[in-house]
Amino acid sequence: MAEMTVQIVTPDGLKYDHHAKFILVKTPDGEMGILANHENLMAPLEVHEMKIRRIDDDRHVDWVAVNGGIIEIKNNVVTIVADSAERERDIDVSRAERAKLRAEKEIEEAKEQHRIDEVQRAQVALRRALNRINVGSK
Repeated sequence: MAEMTVQIVTPDGLKYDHHAKFILVKTPDGEMGILANHENLMAPLEVHEMKIRRIDDDRHVDWVAVNGGIIEIKNNVVTIVADSAERERDIDVSRAERAKLRAEKEIEEAKEQHRIDEVQRAQVALRRALNRINVGSK
């Protein structure tokens, strides 16, 4: 069976390192499914829920909340470099819920004061919190 190695690296170190037969990521151009022997490429990533179908069991899927970054595919090694990434099992959903509420409040306050840069920053924080909530609730 064809397989590839999937590694996710953040400033905190290696967050994920397993063999997989399929992964699904989201780029600015849309979702991209990757199988073994995929052509070599590099692409930016969006904040998204990464799906990884491991080789050990057809029903075994790992979900990872990836907060942007880049993906490199080279010779059946998929490397994702991101500011942050969390596996489903490591996400504190209640903390993510608090981050969501905080971001929503910051958006409203920044809109009232017409601070566009702060609105945009809070919207990114909201997308990240919602991503973590979605992955952590799987």
